[in-house]
Amino acid sequence: MSFGQGGPSSQWDPWKPHSQQPWNSDDSQSPDWAALAEASEARNKRRRLLFIGGGALATVAVGAAVAVAVVSASDSGGASDAASRLPSAADIPSATDKAPSFAPTSAPPPLDPKDFVASAKKDTAPLAPDVLFPGTQLTMGETVYKKGPTADTENCASAARNTLPKVLADNGCTRLMRVTYTRDGVAVTVGVAVFDTEARAARAKGQADAKSIVKALSGGGVRDFCNGAVCRSTTNSYGRYAYFTLAGFTSGKDVTTKDTAVFATGDDLAEFTFRQIRRRGEAQASAAAHG
Repeated sequence: MSFGQGGPSSQWDPWKPHSQQPWNSDDSQSPDWAALAEASEARNKRRRLLFIGGGALATVAVGAAVAVAVVSASDSGGASDAASRLPSAADIPSATDKAPSFAPTSAPPPLDPKDFVASAKKDTAPLAPDVLFPGTQLTMGETVYKKGPTADTENCASAARNTLPKVLADNGCTRLMRVTYTRDGVAVTVGVAVFDTEARAARAKGQADAKSIVKALSGGGVRDFCNGAVCRSTTNSYGRYAYFTLAGFTSGKDVTTKDTAVFATGDDLAEFTFRQIRRRGEAQASAAAHG
């Protein structure tokens, strides 16, 4: 029994999955080899295109992988190089390191005021009794002393008594200034002897004894005092100056250890004299520093 082409015709398409190849019911009729060859050639051609496309994709993928690997390697090498260029831990200063030190400045040391009253070469400011003892009165704490007469001489021995004239002469006294202050019946004369050097003034102070006194200076409303009466005296020096005080009663009575007012008067005037000589040095030092 043979099958003809009377049934539904099915055209064979090699690219469609369920299409059927036409065949003849006649066993003696051979297949269409030409069609089969064309179909095979078409399949092979398509497969080659797929292989070529896939190969291209694979090449791109491999190239990307290589690029990534190269970039990664470059990044790794760069990081390694950067790390090798970083300072080591020993080179980084720690928080406990000492602060940087700086060379000391070359500012000159402050001037010493005493240097300016230690010698006649530097002590050149004006000098007179009214310069050292200005005004008409003196206040020490709450105590006020009235200023009396002043005197100034280059003949130091003429203004001194007992053993002091020789002491002044032996050490080269060039000038002796005196001033008297009074308060409540007590008078005190201050004598300031001037020498060329501090050494001479200090030597005069050391050679003076209990009998080395200045002459009491009276006048200008101040009665004579310490002429034959016992008075209290002091001796000291600062710089090229030696200074002496002689305190007693204007009534002429002797001073005893119980007369604290006389002692206080002599101490106040000795302290004031020291301050004035020191201020003289400070003023000249300041002028020299800003001159």
